[in-house]
Amino acid sequence: MKVALLRSACALAMLSGMAMSGLTPAVSQQGAIAAWTAEQDHQNMMDQLGIKALRPGHSGQPDGPNPANYDPAKANPFPDWPEILTLNNGKKVTTADGWWKQRRPEIVEAFEREVVGRIPANVPKVTWSVASTDNEFIGGKRMVAKQLIGRADNSAYPAIDVGIRMTLVLPSETTRPVPVLIMFGAARYPAPSQPTADEAAKIDAALKADLVARDPSLAAAFQAHPGFVFVNPPSFFPAPPSDERISALVAAGWGVALVDTASIQADNGAGLRSGIIGLTNKGQPRKPEDWGALRAWGWGASRALDYLETLPGVDAKHVGIEGVSRYGKAALITMAFDQRFAMVLVGSSGEGGAKPHRRNFGEAVENLTGTGGYHWMAGNFLKYGASEAKFGARTPGDIPVDAHQLIALCAPRPTFISYGVPEKGDANWLDQQGSYMATVAAGQVWTLLGAKDLGVGNDYRTAKMPPVLTDLLEGQLAWRQHDGGHTDAPNMKYFIGWADRQIGWKAP
Repeated sequence: MKVALLRSACALAMLSGMAMSGLTPAVSQQGAIAAWTAEQDHQNMMDQLGIKALRPGHSGQPDGPNPANYDPAKANPFPDWPEILTLNNGKKVTTADGWWKQRRPEIVEAFEREVVGRIPANVPKVTWSVASTDNEFIGGKRMVAKQLIGRADNSAYPAIDVGIRMTLVLPSETTRPVPVLIMFGAARYPAPSQPTADEAAKIDAALKADLVARDPSLAAAFQAHPGFVFVNPPSFFPAPPSDERISALVAAGWGVALVDTASIQADNGAGLRSGIIGLTNKGQPRKPEDWGALRAWGWGASRALDYLETLPGVDAKHVGIEGVSRYGKAALITMAFDQRFAMVLVGSSGEGGAKPHRRNFGEAVENLTGTGGYHWMAGNFLKYGASEAKFGARTPGDIPVDAHQLIALCAPRPTFISYGVPEKGDANWLDQQGSYMATVAAGQVWTLLGAKDLGVGNDYRTAKMPPVLTDLLEGQLAWRQHDGGHTDAPNMKYFIGWADRQIGWKAP
């Protein structure tokens, strides 16, 4: 009985809270859009590209079909990576001016056309509003948390509604603007304030009265259990926030912005005709050069930065971006394409992030061209998993760019590549060694631009990962492999200390 009552009360409380805060679910209103599965969308893109068959993706299980390679001796079938500092015409780039005006635009164009997709020129504008405000304590510090909605203009296609959800946490009192780290994740209150004892009693009474009105027989149950309450009064010691990373940032005097990717673009192929991609395309399927979910999430983070730039309490010149796993891919892409971001923490990003496409180790290009991950990428990316097509067959070796060049697009801004260890759950699938090789190779752009790289040279062919817990944090390009799992939490304090040095920040 208690479980059933609790579920009912929680449902009522959730609906009531959403009504009070204005946080209506930011889901697409399909209207006349027909149902569309990931398989149908994937086939549509294959048809557009003239692809008849794709190579199957690798299995992470050794005894599964087409198991992934974990033999380092077989990991580099395409050992020669695209040159970062050589123009398409074969000329070498030797100056910063040559990088900014010639080589960097070439790399950006190739990534947009073939890998991550282009943000359309007609993408709708976003208007931000505050849905609710909460005064919180995090690590003993008074913070003001606001839940915001960034509503995309859907006047050109009202059938799809996109509202970006963001929670912004800033110090209640500060003598100067603070740096902020935007983190991809659930846009929740990190340490929600609790009702007073009197408020808790009123809420509990209202919930019980509502339930009795719905089912009068429940009155006897409440009378039989007078000590049962739905809402407990606050304890003397409030519960700490659930995310240690947020606590560490707050302790260092930073602000935090949590951006909900699901409110920007669904993490599946079936959602490509909704979300911001669907809204921009007016419910129609993508074209081969259109953006995928990773680029869409990055676009959403950029719109969050637009809002932060309007706030006097935010040091808008020192806003960073962070993400883990698929959100690590998105964080790296965000940093690469929006030069307003001052720093990035890329956590365990794997294929499509810091891992080279040309490395046959763990996750592979074929895992992103199948139905499980294709929606992250531009439609054109499917070509590089094709075994039979009107243009023949293509392999990862045919992709004109690779991960080391994506990392290089972040230069000379502070860029921290983070991984854990397979023993704790940061699986070999992610190819930590390959990601280290890409970071080493990317460093030559930091050097060209007068910044400092990892300090270990730039020969990716001979690069070997340093021991776990080795700090390569002296330059604007940084690497650290912690001894935890699939998270960047153990590296957060190292990131904060490193970033503080880069931007000259000291907590009040």
